[in-house]
Amino acid sequence: MNNSEIIKLIESSNSRLFKESIILEQMKKGNDIFFKGLSFAYNKLLTFGVKQLPVAEKNGQGLDWIEFSKICEKLIKRELTGYAARDQIIILKDKSYKDEWNFFYRRILQKDMRCGLSERTVNNVAKKNNYEQYVIPVFSCQLAQDCELHKKKLNGKKSLEVKLDGVRAVTVIYPSGKIDMFSRNGKELNNFNHIKDEISKTFNISSIKEALVLDGEIVSDDFQTLMKQIHRKNSSQNKDAKLFLFDLLPLEYFKKGIYEKSYFSRIEELKKIHERFFIQSHVINIIDSVNVDLDTEKGEIEFKNFNKNSIINGYEGIMIKDPESFYECKRSTTWLKSKPFIEISLEVKDYEEGTGRNKGKLGAIIAEGIDGDKNFKTNVGSGFTDLQRKEFWEDKDKLIGQIIEIRADSISKSQDAENWSLRFPRFKSFRGFDKKEKL
Repeated sequence: MNNSEIIKLIESSNSRLFKESIILEQMKKGNDIFFKGLSFAYNKLLTFGVKQLPVAEKNGQGLDWIEFSKICEKLIKRELTGYAARDQIIILKDKSYKDEWNFFYRRILQKDMRCGLSERTVNNVAKKNNYEQYVIPVFSCQLAQDCELHKKKLNGKKSLEVKLDGVRAVTVIYPSGKIDMFSRNGKELNNFNHIKDEISKTFNISSIKEALVLDGEIVSDDFQTLMKQIHRKNSSQNKDAKLFLFDLLPLEYFKKGIYEKSYFSRIEELKKIHERFFIQSHVINIIDSVNVDLDTEKGEIEFKNFNKNSIINGYEGIMIKDPESFYECKRSTTWLKSKPFIEISLEVKDYEEGTGRNKGKLGAIIAEGIDGDKNFKTNVGSGFTDLQRKEFWEDKDKLIGQIIEIRADSISKSQDAENWSLRFPRFKSFRGFDKKEKL
């Protein structure tokens, strides 16, 4: 069985156990090429910079993996771009067997094997059965915990930042000049070329010896406009968006999952970079921080005033960070978020038709899932505009499996004593590109 047939077989069933059995079988056979292909496809930090990928209509003589992988490396390094990349891809397509290209090589370049696999599925099988050589790097950045759930951590010296209402953006700058931008789960952000161009224009890339990660938030004057920009499948650009930076670290340590340098030191380095390269930029900004000591009366007053002013000025809330903490690629209590509301992301399980004036429109969404360490189940019936109720209902079947972001006043234990529920839940947005994906 060749690699395209393996993909077809995995694609033929929705059973997780079946898919895992096929993966395990290929690990036992030592099918290195198959797993190198999966790594190219699922390693978020490997980007090819190609959009137009033609479908094979007829068989060629067959494409050797070594030849294909060499072209992949050139695409990753941006040694092949534009028309040269397009022409080379056509050559690869023409050499390939029809199914070999359409089900394996082409899907690798698309970075979507379209067979119901994820890097986590592959990694679970690999780690469970001692095939560590087939583990695929998982993209992850540092995320904050809700301070309402970790009030005991509100003590000692802290750094405070305003919390912007935008989309997380992890920007990787390579010494070669290549710039990649990702969402918090590793989805490549392709529609903000004006931000990348601004970095290229103002940042002295030749001054860095190793790839650098700039962590920040993309914001726009209108959140829904920003989300439309994120969701666009074409390459149209919206130059309204701006990037606000709040952290940095070498890519090497981002890949390792931890950077053992204090937050305070990282911010000082980020400030130097901003002052040197971006101080005149209207597109690249830095989020200012304020240092307080919550063990003192003065610090408590400063904290309350900072929190109050952030809400008055229209921010989502504040970020509370331990100045001595390392950067950890996971959700951590060294970063806390404080909002006048709770915000969680759950999976859409079902929907209900509205009544009265909302008859024939969306009435409510039933959502479930785990956020943090709690299992939630809730009914979201408010926060939708009339237009959204109409549009969502027309495409209601597409709602199932989507990730919905919900705001609520607080959380509480539900009557079934197994799940948690939300007090006054309301719709904010759908945050994913595809089913079960989060930004």
